[in-house]
Amino acid sequence: MLDPETNTFLNSSLSSSTSEPLMSELTSSQQMQIIDDLNKLLEILPSTIRAKIKEHPQHDNLIEVVMDLGRLPEARFPGKVSYLGDVPVSAKDLNYSIERVGHFGGDNRAGIERTLHRISAIRNRSGEIIGLTCRMGRAVFGTITLIQDLVETGKSLLMLGRPGVGKTTVLREIARVLADDLHRRVVIIDTSNEIAGDGDIPHPAIGRARRMQVASPELQHRVMIEAVENHMPEVIVIDEIGTELEALAARTIAERGVQLVGTAHGNRIENLIKNPTLSDLVGGIQAVILGDEEARRRSSQKTILERKAPPTFEIAVEMLECQRWVIHEDVSQTVDLLLRGGKPNPPIRTVDNYGRIQITKETPDKPSNNVLRSHAFLETPEHPVGWRASGKISPVAPFLSEQKGGLASEFDRLLDASWHQPEPTNHKVRTPGPNGEDWPVYIYPYGIGRSQIEQVIEILNLPIVLTKDLHGADVVVALRSHVKNQSKLRQIVNIRQIPIHEVKSNTIPQITRTLQRILGMDQLRIPETADLRLFTRGGNDDELEALEEARLAVEQIVLPKRQPVELLPRSPKVRKMQHELVEHYRLQSDSLGEEPNRRLRIYPASVQLKYSVE
Repeated sequence: MLDPETNTFLNSSLSSSTSEPLMSELTSSQQMQIIDDLNKLLEILPSTIRAKIKEHPQHDNLIEVVMDLGRLPEARFPGKVSYLGDVPVSAKDLNYSIERVGHFGGDNRAGIERTLHRISAIRNRSGEIIGLTCRMGRAVFGTITLIQDLVETGKSLLMLGRPGVGKTTVLREIARVLADDLHRRVVIIDTSNEIAGDGDIPHPAIGRARRMQVASPELQHRVMIEAVENHMPEVIVIDEIGTELEALAARTIAERGVQLVGTAHGNRIENLIKNPTLSDLVGGIQAVILGDEEARRRSSQKTILERKAPPTFEIAVEMLECQRWVIHEDVSQTVDLLLRGGKPNPPIRTVDNYGRIQITKETPDKPSNNVLRSHAFLETPEHPVGWRASGKISPVAPFLSEQKGGLASEFDRLLDASWHQPEPTNHKVRTPGPNGEDWPVYIYPYGIGRSQIEQVIEILNLPIVLTKDLHGADVVVALRSHVKNQSKLRQIVNIRQIPIHEVKSNTIPQITRTLQRILGMDQLRIPETADLRLFTRGGNDDELEALEEARLAVEQIVLPKRQPVELLPRSPKVRKMQHELVEHYRLQSDSLGEEPNRRLRIYPASVQLKYSVE
């Protein structure tokens, strides 16, 4: 048994740079004690295999025994695999072992009662067992000396690490220390019976902690909530949080003031950040759009990733090796630093061959192209970079407006600045169109959403290229309201003899008609079936379903039968997309009713207002 007062060597006097290791000698009472119940595992194995294991010089270090039908049995040890004889495993051998273990559950796992051994099955298509993995389970006391000070804080603790590094063993020991030494009410959610062993009576290694079994792995999240509601625990211990429902249940438990101790799939915190299913364990990730000033201040793009909420687990431990752990005592701070492209510098706790505990910190590296770069995690440079910080940009001098006689509007200043920005691409490449015209057409957009124009060009596959260089443009496309107020724009296009096409409104149908008119396409006929991708914003199923409903109403009722149609109630955002789709067919539509039952009504051509084609 461990004395919880022996961890006084874990203190906060860590240097911010590489420091001398802090060491402490383990007393005899702190040395790890191992209980393996090896004989009970050997009892379920056929006699020939059992004899070979007993004769092996490393039988005390056995990890697992593998028995596959028609293949030689194997015994796996640390860094070594040995065949157990030269006779392949038969169906009789498998049945001998199956009869001596517990029931195999939905996860194809079974156990040996009152032990920690785990027996996993491999089945064929018919459901018959053709392979067994008999994994050795050991109760190891004294494994949490490295983090016992963290366990005693009462904060939720998450263990990360590769399979086989010992997460479940540590979880079992944490439950025992919390229940026996700290006298807390501990409930273990034991889905695969790995923590407390098989059978109705839990293994003594969990001490006074209570164990709740789970009938089926997909019900784990329900049992987690049930444990809190029915048994009033102070601590919930859960192994292998792997689904979104389990992550949500963990957050619910943490918000009720219960300490959580658990493990999750992933080696490092970076793995959880990149995992959309489990990212909520560390606070969740969301995209945030910055304002222009803030983006310039950060020297970053406008869309960045930030933490969405406080992390479910306040402390995280990355188990790199059995006795070499990275400690993140403030998960929120670590996640925020990673999302900004930085590199955390957490303490590393290890135990050497002499039983001494060392706490070190590595010198932080300068932020560079790390693994998070490929996931749009932004780096905040130490000094401003780019043209704006170089001093090479000179301010644009204000000019007089011909109409108002004062300083030009903000639109004029932005436009005037853009005229002096040459396109950074190569020279124009022309190919003849179907009627001998030069394609592609280079268009300078003004006052129109560039992303909307690019969406129309991409989906309709139009021979159009957007340019930022007014001098090299073939056509200017601008909003009608902007053209009326911008005499400077009209003056320049007249001097350079560049045609200007006005767009009535900044909508997909209006932009589509304008671009088709520039290319000389026929606009007097009824539009063909609309490509719904033009009118979606996010492309989700609800938007596509609403647009498909509007398209079918127009093409099957309004146009052929000349009857008005009312659609199902939709949100304002979706109704706007439906309006644009109806406009594509040159029909009129109105919204009627009150929220949340406000809906679209589409009118046939005979009752709509006079429609003019620009």
